[in-house]
Amino acid sequence: MTPNRNADRPRIDAHEKVLGRALYAADQPFPGLLHAMTVPATIAKGRVLSIDTAAALQVPGVVRVFTHADFSQIRTTPAARGAYGQPGKGYQPMTAPQVRHRGEPVALVVAETLEAVVEGAEAVTVRYAEDPFSARMDDDLASPEPEAVGQLASGDAEAAFAAAVHTIDVEYRHPQQHHNPIELISTTAAFEDGTLRIYEGTQSAAAFAGGLAGMMGMEPQALRGVSPYTGGGFGQKNGVQEQSVLVASAALLLRRPVKLVMPRGQLFHTASYRPQSRHRVRLAADGDGRLLAGIYETVQQNSRYDGFASDHGATPPRMYRYGAWRGSERIVRVDTQTPGHQRAPHEHPASHATECALDELAGALGMDPVALRLANDTQRDPITGKPFSSRHLADCLRRGAARFGWDRWTNQPGALVAGNGDRIGLGVACGSYKAAMTPSVTTLRLSAGGQCRIATSGHEMGQGIRSVIAAELINVLGVDPDKLDIRIGDTGHAPQHLTAGSWGAGSAAPAARAAALKLREELSQLTGAALSDEPVPVQLARTRRPYLEVSVDTVPLGKDRQAIEQLRRGMPVTTGPEYPDFLAFSWIAHFAEVHVEPSTGRVRVRRVVSVADCGRVMNRRTAESQVRGGVVWGIGAALREAAEIDPRFGGVLNNDLAEYVVPVNADIGAIDVDFIDEPDSRLNLSGVKGLGEVAMVGAAAAIVNAVHNATGRRIRHLPIRIEDLL
Repeated sequence: MTPNRNADRPRIDAHEKVLGRALYAADQPFPGLLHAMTVPATIAKGRVLSIDTAAALQVPGVVRVFTHADFSQIRTTPAARGAYGQPGKGYQPMTAPQVRHRGEPVALVVAETLEAVVEGAEAVTVRYAEDPFSARMDDDLASPEPEAVGQLASGDAEAAFAAAVHTIDVEYRHPQQHHNPIELISTTAAFEDGTLRIYEGTQSAAAFAGGLAGMMGMEPQALRGVSPYTGGGFGQKNGVQEQSVLVASAALLLRRPVKLVMPRGQLFHTASYRPQSRHRVRLAADGDGRLLAGIYETVQQNSRYDGFASDHGATPPRMYRYGAWRGSERIVRVDTQTPGHQRAPHEHPASHATECALDELAGALGMDPVALRLANDTQRDPITGKPFSSRHLADCLRRGAARFGWDRWTNQPGALVAGNGDRIGLGVACGSYKAAMTPSVTTLRLSAGGQCRIATSGHEMGQGIRSVIAAELINVLGVDPDKLDIRIGDTGHAPQHLTAGSWGAGSAAPAARAAALKLREELSQLTGAALSDEPVPVQLARTRRPYLEVSVDTVPLGKDRQAIEQLRRGMPVTTGPEYPDFLAFSWIAHFAEVHVEPSTGRVRVRRVVSVADCGRVMNRRTAESQVRGGVVWGIGAALREAAEIDPRFGGVLNNDLAEYVVPVNADIGAIDVDFIDEPDSRLNLSGVKGLGEVAMVGAAAAIVNAVHNATGRRIRHLPIRIEDLL
């Protein structure tokens, strides 16, 4: 069956969420549940000298106070707390008296009630020996020489740049930023049916459970990871958190269920974040706007003790037809927790730098920024020479320009003025994100009464992966959406692969489709004839069989059966963007209109038009929601979000939603979303590519370019503050 365009359907779990029946990890009810709370370190580096727990133990309801003396047996390995299969997060607090960053747990209080555990945690007194530290990449005690961690090159970019007539050489800076999901990070550990079940809003239930089992010296099958609904993940929840093994160990020692919900203020110091980075961009072009060279050098903040790769240079050279390219990446180490993946982790800062630099080049050439991008469109990867599986970026630009009214754009800053005197600016920027896939083990059971149950790999982070799976089952089998039982995020139902990197839909959709097609095939063999267009449950009922069940192993392009074995062991197995015969990316074009009040410099984003090429759109409603959410993130990045670091004590000063400013409804104007909706049949059975990450890429750059068009001021750091425009 050839995949066709999907009908407009409601989100499959909308009613469950609206009615409060969708239970998240922290919502799980257990009799005798204990509450836990960590005591955060108040120094940035040093050692614990003593911990006085006497006052805490006097608080009514406090059961126990754990310290590093209780958890010294926890094993830490280089990959125990890592994500994406990379070494990293091997450091686990509370296994020794050392302190590696401010806010890390130095004690864990467990009590009968939430009120008692908070009071008990506040009563713990800790004495420290402090060491000198650095909290920012520009501090004197940061690693003096940045470490080279990667490079990408094609042709002689330096020579091409030196010989070109039209060049720019600029540096853009991106701040440290923090996730702020509404669903806070939490861990609940409880014994059920002879196993220790760990309920956590995680993006990787299997690797999470396997990592915890290894750290606790348990057999993997003795521990079950369950993530019914992740809540906002965006990369922050793709590894084992600092509190996870502490809560699990406390439950094991106390033989009672234990729950900890990490307060938002502590998450700024314990969870991963988007690191500060610097981006030097050099571009060269001829008089017709053809790109002759791109040279891109980045420096990124990292922690002292763990690894988080810098990968800013992976996508910019794939955006346009560069004659030559050279990129290099370096990291600077400081005394903080390890940074990590945050929506469009490197692609967002990279697009901010390179797409704004491209606008600067357009200005130097006197070209329309849209025309410059169209003049450098390509169907082949400039680095490898391989073709793209599909690329409709030019269509995104043309359709977006028409919907937006780009013909109003003028290269004279401040030329457009609103009726109230606000200066109007128009900006454009593009983005891309790899089209990746992962293996799946899927079991599908269809009953004659129409009930349909599927167990497969995937985590529901609000992105609508259940709706993606449902779309294929409805299309292929004709099942009733109200009779679907979709089991994901639970190692007890199916091997669970990490859901991240925008590969959720590109992996879950073909797995569901393959299982549905196999079920149709087996039913056809049972009946001895080809199936009709009637719903498959009706045709199954005629066979007088109560149900039919199939299992399918889905191996993505570029991998073999070994991928399934790695999946069963909880190991991440990803493919893309480079495949044997092509490269695969999702693409997007953003157009932004801003209004700048001339006396105060206040910026309002009045309109955004975004057109995406993500292959076949599986569910229009959730897809539009993803893009709108990505644009809102872009508005926040461009105009609001930045961590304010205290160099004296090493902490984040604005560690709450009162002072870490994110966009609110009043900040958001109209966001118009459209899709090319052309299946990428070369990539997978469903013709789908990822959307969640690419939705943000380029959004901030479009806003920054619009601000320049309104004011004539080129601001090369984020966020743009009022004082930058006064």
